[in-house]
Formats: sequence, structure tokens, C-alpha cells
Amino acid sequence: MRAAALAGLCLLAASLAGGCGKHRGPGTIEGARRPATVVRQAERAQASAATTVAARGTPAKQILFGDLHVHTTYSADAFMMSLPVLQGEGAHPVADACDYARYCSALDFWSINDHAEALTPQRWQETKETIRRCNEIAGDPADPDMVSFLGWEWTQIGQTREDHYGHKNVILLDTEDDRVPKRAIHSGGMALTAMRQRPPLVQRMALPALDWANRQHYFDLHRYQLEIANTADCTEGVDTRQLPEDCVEGADTPAVLFEKLSQWGFETMVIPHGNAWGIYTPSGSTWHKQLSPAQHDPALQHIIEVFSGHGNSEEYRDWRAIDFDDDGNRSCPAPSPGYEPCCWRAGEIIRSRCGDAAPEECRRRVREARQNYVDADVQARTSVVPGARLADWMNCGNCDDCYAPAFNYKPGTSVQAAMALSDLSGSEPARFRFGFIASSDNHTARPGTGYKEYGRLANTEAGGARDEQWYRRFASPVNFAGPAPESLRYDRASDTRPAYQVMDFERGASFFLTGGLVAVHSEDRSRKAIWDAMTRHDTYGTSGPRILLWFDLLNGPAGTQSMGSVVRMREAPRFRVRAIGSFEQKPGCPDVSVAALSRERLEHLCQGECYNPGTERRRIARVEIVRVRPQDSAGEDIGALIDDPWKVIECPEGNDGCVVDFEDPGYTGGGRETSYYVRAIEEPSPAVNTAGLRCSYDDDGNCTAIDPCYGDYRTAAGDDCLVMNEERAWSSPIYLRP
Repeated sequence: MRAAALAGLCLLAASLAGGCGKHRGPGTIEGARRPATVVRQAERAQASAATTVAARGTPAKQILFGDLHVHTTYSADAFMMSLPVLQGEGAHPVADACDYARYCSALDFWSINDHAEALTPQRWQETKETIRRCNEIAGDPADPDMVSFLGWEWTQIGQTREDHYGHKNVILLDTEDDRVPKRAIHSGGMALTAMRQRPPLVQRMALPALDWANRQHYFDLHRYQLEIANTADCTEGVDTRQLPEDCVEGADTPAVLFEKLSQWGFETMVIPHGNAWGIYTPSGSTWHKQLSPAQHDPALQHIIEVFSGHGNSEEYRDWRAIDFDDDGNRSCPAPSPGYEPCCWRAGEIIRSRCGDAAPEECRRRVREARQNYVDADVQARTSVVPGARLADWMNCGNCDDCYAPAFNYKPGTSVQAAMALSDLSGSEPARFRFGFIASSDNHTARPGTGYKEYGRLANTEAGGARDEQWYRRFASPVNFAGPAPESLRYDRASDTRPAYQVMDFERGASFFLTGGLVAVHSEDRSRKAIWDAMTRHDTYGTSGPRILLWFDLLNGPAGTQSMGSVVRMREAPRFRVRAIGSFEQKPGCPDVSVAALSRERLEHLCQGECYNPGTERRRIARVEIVRVRPQDSAGEDIGALIDDPWKVIECPEGNDGCVVDFEDPGYTGGGRETSYYVRAIEEPSPAVNTAGLRCSYDDDGNCTAIDPCYGDYRTAAGDDCLVMNEERAWSSPIYLRP
């Protein structure tokens, strides 16, 4: 009786002020510096491989691998995913990321990027201190075993294509208090509302009561949420340097973010990512409004994330999820080869329910369902068609012929779309000239998860309810309604559901991957050398494996110039690509990891598997070259300006690498700016979740059935949903200007 009374008091205290919850701190780093012998051994292996593809000696720079997109449970969504009812593992603080990067994935560098919308002043201070400690352990700053960068994510989500700008990671060169902003700068919009709202009473009481054995997790969650909700907002319209440290500061648009970062004046990079993700991106969104002096600062924003654990955002397609007329009115487009809009599929689901209705009445219901879906946009799948099951939606909204695409793909915000755009309103055309990277976007403090394809639930974002009972508590009520003969009209203003019920995480779980890596051609291992490589765009991204890649312009006016270069060029360009496949991985962890971390920590963080290269490398199967010519006149069709692939060159058998030379005689006659980048593609190997919804197709190429890889209990925890996949590396483009 007494225990029950105490439990009741604790629930009451939790509901009022998070009274039973504990502040979850940054954790403690366990691992010491990697031995210098281990670092040198990796360098020698790379140098030896490089000699097999170097036409004129070994390349001077070394290639270092990192991850510039990492979340811990200091991010609100990561904290939610860590809960036992969502099959989470509990807290994964900043210190975990340091140990994981050093001894699980064996990275050369990484950055912390928790959502600024949830970074209270206390958490920002703890983040800075932990990153500094991780760097102290790394040893000599001129030759560290690993470099840790400080940063955050600006997580902007608009409700319409006019006010949506997408997510951007902010990376800082320095870590000292007097060399970094006093506050992480958050966004406005939906993400801020979702992460800063005070948890409702029913949630504070129900979660611990319904899962009492794990009650402390939920008490801690409530404490975490209240810490965010109770932090004061900074005064608007004031120079950021004049604001106090004990408030949180926002920027509703990229223009305001760039202004605030410029006021600080510190060396900073802003890296857009996941722009083609459709789970929250409004249909009709494009890069156009961001290609302006206000919303784009090329001194800060000059690198883009092509690929991550949320999928690939590289490729452009000319189909659309929604059509807009000149007045902004929305309508549902018809399917095109390889793509069915989900608004169209909504109509087909309603058509299947017409029963004895007259033909004209059935057609009316179908038209209405399509329009209701169009009007609801990204909230539609969870709101418009009652009782529709996942199988009913087939593969609608997804890019059938893209490589490992992001869910509900939005091609107008793809990387290729950005490269093809021009703003011709000024005396000089304004264009995006991005360098390319990839990263993980992991939310369990695991930088560089793509080193082995295993552990789907821990190494991707595909978490979900642990059993049917919790699924029914978390999923949208529309999922459990009967199959009504008519659709519903969605009213955003009256929707009080939490974000996890509004967004389509159920279908999206089939598209979460283990994530990619960023590679840099660096003069040495120091922080500044890595930063300089990123500044000059001597970077590339991979889908996870450590593929070695060089891409050079051979006949530039100043001689050979590497990927990322912007070159004034008159004659026909000649290029060389050199690529070497990644090491095959041995099972388990190397001795250096086993010696550095306790058995419990090694198992908890790495799950018994570490980066553990053997001596054999995978074969590079082919090289694909993509050519993009940005617009020279307003309204020019960007699809006609993207040649993908422009050339495909098969590589020889064997795993000693691939060397490819090519040229473009047509450049001199075109008289227009042209960019070139390459994809080095490995032979197929098994990978987590890269088949999306796993369609079965008929003879005409139509998806007739799906086999989803669920994030929740419906797919067994040990099922990694492996399919054969062609891992790859994307070079930064070389930009030629006539």
C-alpha cells in the first residue's frame, strides 16, 4: 500500500514539474587516444593502394574519413527514439559519440549536430565541454588520432513551399568558449513547435504508468522536455553578441541565420542536407527562393550533403507529387512511367471501395479523394483515407529508378536541381557551386555507422513500437478506422495530434539506411587541414564504405586541378578518375578496440562489430560521369540540362582499382558554364534497407505488392532487411566557366 502511494506521489510530481526525472548529462568518455601505430598502419595501407592507380607517383594528400551529421539524445527526436516502448536502448549522450567514432567506426573526424531547437544553455555548455575533452584525448593537435568538430542542426520545416527552407548543419572550426557562439541558433516553424512544446498531462502520467518497470526513462523524458519549455526566449532584433547566455535564440529563415553567424564572425560552415526528403518537405518546394543574396551566403554555405541515413537526395526527375497552376492552385497529376503520385493512389483506394455506387458518384469520390490528398500534402497519408493499410498505398510517391532514394522523394529540391538553377537577375548569374559530402544523420550517438551493414534498429532511424499494444497507442487513429467509402478533408488548424502521428514514419521506416561518410583530401591530420580541404571542396561522399576516389581536371590553365575546383576554361577539358574499392570487413572488433573499451561498453556502443578491415578490397565495377549545365535563360527546363549519366565507363576485373580518362569536346562550342562530377560504383554487396518498400513488379513495371521493412515489432529485431546494393562514392563537381 505504501509503495503504491509513493508511486502515485511520484507520478503526480512528474506530471507537475518533472519531479522524479533526472537531468541526463553528457556522459563520460572511456576510451583513450588510438595508438599512433594503428593510425600510421592505416595511412600506409592507403598510400600503398594509391600507388596502384597513380599515373605520376603517389597522390600527395591523404584521404581522411568522417561524419558531419551526428545526433545524441540531446536531440528531442533522439530522446524519444531511445525509449523502451520504441525499442530504444536508453540514453546515448555526447560522450558515447566520441568513443564510438574512435573505437567502433574508427573515424578520422566527426561533428556533433544535435537539434538546436532542443539545446538549452546547459546542454550547449555540456556539449562544448565534452567535445573539448574528446579533442584533448586525441593528443597532439598537429597529429591527432581524431578531430571532433562542434556544431548543431538548424531544423527548419515550413508548412508550405513558400516558407520551407529545410535542414542545415552548422559546423564550427574552433571549440573554445570565446571562439564559438554563446548559443546554438534554432529555427522556427514546425520543428520548433514539436520540440519545445510542454508535454501534455496525459503523456506525463500515462507513459510511466503503462510501462512502470521502465518508469525512470519517462520521468527523465519529462524532465528533459520541461527544461526546454522553461528556457526563456532571447530578445528579437538585437545583435546576437549582446544577448545573455541563459536564453535560446532563433532564426526563422536562412537569411537571419546567416546574419547572426556573420555577427559572431567565427569560421563557420552551413551544410544543407536531406532537401529531397519527403517526410516533411511540402510538395512543390524548390531551390529557387534560396538562390538569392538574402537566403544564400556562399561564404558560409558551400558544401551540401548528397546522401545520408535518410537516403539519397542527389537525382533530379521531372515528375511531381502535386501540380500548381500560375495562380498557385493545386491539382493531382496523373502517373508517369516509374512514378505514381500518392494523391492518385488515394483516388484508386477510394475507387476500390465504391461498391454499388453509381459510376458518376464513384468518379466524384475519386476526384475528391485526390484533391483532399493534394490539399493535406505531407500530412495526407495519415489523415485523408480512413482505414487504408500500407499495402494499399503500394510504392506511391517514391522514385523507382533512383539509387537508394529518400522517402516520398521531392526532385525539385534535389542536389542536381540546385546545380542546374541560375538566378539571372544580377549583372553576374548567381549559382550554387557546392562541394559534395555524405554523412550518417544517426540519432544514437553513432558517427560513421555505414562501416558494416548490420544492426538495422540501432544503426538506422527505423525504430518503432515494441508491440501491437504500443503501436495502437502511437499510430494515427486514421490507421484503425474502418475502410470508409469517402475520404476526409484535412484541417491543419484543428489537428492536435503529436508530430509522430502526423508524419508518415510507418512507410518511411523502409527507407532508413546505415548512412554515409564524408571524405577529404587533406594535407595532414590536423583540424585546420581538414577544414581547409572542406573550404576548397576537395571532398567527396560515400554511401558508407571507405572507397578511395580522386577526380582531376588534367589540362587546366594552372595545371592539374582537383575536385571542387572552379576554373575559367577555353579549351575542351580532359579529366582523370582514379578509384579503389573499400576493404572487405572481418567480423568482430580489432584488438585495439577490445583493449580500449570495457566489454560492456564495446557491446553497448558497437554491438560487437567494429570497423575491422581485412586485406582484400571490393572491385570498382564502373565509373559514371554526370554533366550539368546551369540555366542560361529564365525558365529554361532544368531536366534538359542534367545529363545523368553522361558517360558510363566499365572498369577492368580485379580489385586493384580503376583509372578512367575522358574529355568533353562539346564544351568549347557550348559557350556556357558546365559542371562534371563522378560516381565510382562498387560491385554489389548486401546492405540494410536499400530496396525501400521491396516492390513486386508485373511485366509492365508496375508495383503490384510491397513487403515493407517496418520500424516496429512487425519486422523482427534481428531482421536487417538486407538486399544487394551497389555502394558508391560521389566526387565534388569540377565547375568550368567559359
